Amino acid sequence: MHVRNWLPILQWLPKYSRADLKGDLPAGLTVGVMLIPQGMAYAMIAGLPVVYGLYAALVPLVVYTLMGSSKQLAIGPVAMDSLLVAAGLTGLAAAGSERYIELALLLALMTGVLQLILGTFRMGFLANFLSKPVISGFTSAAALIIGLNQLPNLLGINMSRSAHLHVLLQGAWTSVPDLHWPTLLVSVASIVLLLALRKWAPKMPGALAVVVLGIVAVTFGDLDLNTVGIVPSGLPEFHPPGLSWQDLNMLLPIAGTLGLIAFIESYSIAKAVTDTTSHAHLDANQELRALGTANTLGAMFGAFPIAAGFSRTAVNVRAGSRTPLSGLIAAGVVALALTFLMPAFRPLPNAVLGAIIAVAVSGLFNFGYFRKLWITHRAEAVLLAVTFLLTAFAGMVVGMASGMILSLTLTLYRTSLPHTAELGQVSGVYRNLDRFPNAKTTPNVVVLRFDGPLNYASQSHFKDLVLTRLASRQDQDETVQRIILSAESIPHLDATASAMLEDLLDQLESEKVALHIAGAIGPVRDAMARAGLMERIGPAHFHTGLASAMGHIEPNAHRKNVATQTSNANNP
Repeated sequence: MHVRNWLPILQWLPKYSRADLKGDLPAGLTVGVMLIPQGMAYAMIAGLPVVYGLYAALVPLVVYTLMGSSKQLAIGPVAMDSLLVAAGLTGLAAAGSERYIELALLLALMTGVLQLILGTFRMGFLANFLSKPVISGFTSAAALIIGLNQLPNLLGINMSRSAHLHVLLQGAWTSVPDLHWPTLLVSVASIVLLLALRKWAPKMPGALAVVVLGIVAVTFGDLDLNTVGIVPSGLPEFHPPGLSWQDLNMLLPIAGTLGLIAFIESYSIAKAVTDTTSHAHLDANQELRALGTANTLGAMFGAFPIAAGFSRTAVNVRAGSRTPLSGLIAAGVVALALTFLMPAFRPLPNAVLGAIIAVAVSGLFNFGYFRKLWITHRAEAVLLAVTFLLTAFAGMVVGMASGMILSLTLTLYRTSLPHTAELGQVSGVYRNLDRFPNAKTTPNVVVLRFDGPLNYASQSHFKDLVLTRLASRQDQDETVQRIILSAESIPHLDATASAMLEDLLDQLESEKVALHIAGAIGPVRDAMARAGLMERIGPAHFHTGLASAMGHIEPNAHRKNVATQTSNANNP
């Protein structure tokens, strides 16, 4: 592969202009300012010291600037991936401990390596295997779990962390009597301010505003609140996570889930931005490679798993970002904060970070989409609900895996039963007899349409269609001489379906019924030719379209009727 494909910066940097910098500079500064409180907050979700959220907003951003194919995607720590880290490591080590931190960095390394392997082998098409209902059900459950895990910070109570909704609800119910009122007041005030700024001053970095006000309130108001405490200053050092076969084997399922979800999350956001702004082509495989390298190298410098953030990307676009250089500028802002500003965050209340998280994840819960699906696509609504319930009560890995399996099962079921129709003529056009009962059929001819692939899953459905419709005409004392298959909607024919057609032809020939194929596309005709079906059916029975087939058959049928009438007249 050409090096320019692996390093897209070599394509856009030589064309970089002063106009690009005028957009990238304010965008990078704005996103960098957002990243400081968000990074701290998301590190809390992951069960890590807050400084690791800033580490995750440093090296990965630099790597993505070099390798990302999206010009405006803003990557870094995000809520859902942080929760997956916590869910995967809960029970393996105490949150915030050295062992826990080591496992979180190893998880980032494994996630990155898996993404890099998938991108190298061009497996970006895996993004298509997660349907929107599955993603919506998963993210809605994750939003509830993330929000409930913040109750200790929002209410000042002691409550165990969990990735299971029922455990969190039970813990909250038993801990509510220990509510700390000053913490609750700060939490409510922070949430109200964040929502107000989002509505009336959307360009203002609301998270930074509440952080500053929280620090001021604790410093000068003598409030008895839990605070962030001492945050180490300085840039992260190179420290590869330790490797052991036991840890690798233990973390592999969560690493696979994280890698897939982070990619789909990031690629979906990047695609939405690219479609909106009409920027350059987005390469799914390169996005996998870029995220994989960012996670792999980031893990060497204290970063837990990262992905793209929707809110940061939206702010990046609104602020005028033109190229990935805005991400490098944002990383520079974080680096300056790590070097010079960490002592100022010591009095930051945990309640403020909890409020930032609660507001950030509130948009992930989308009941309106479920309500819409229930009206328009009820099967997908059930799929969403099942994914939500399994994610909430059985665990995030179980929920995502089950959602994928159920989604693929539903797709396979629909593939095995594609739409079919018997056709009749209405004003010279052939229509579905079930929808157009007044359509006229042609004597001794059955016209069928099959709207799907002919493969191992659907071949039985096709054979039943042909034999059922044939028997239905015969029950009406009609001698069927020809079956015409309108094949324009058949995109593929596999070996199992070819064998089925051989058996079907045997049955039709025993009943002296000829099969005609109308409008078959090239790949289907090629598959029939290789299987010997074209020769057996007869080249004369293949037609360019339904009109051509009927034009070939109806004159012959008319001549036969005339001959029959003459014979009856001569033999009264």
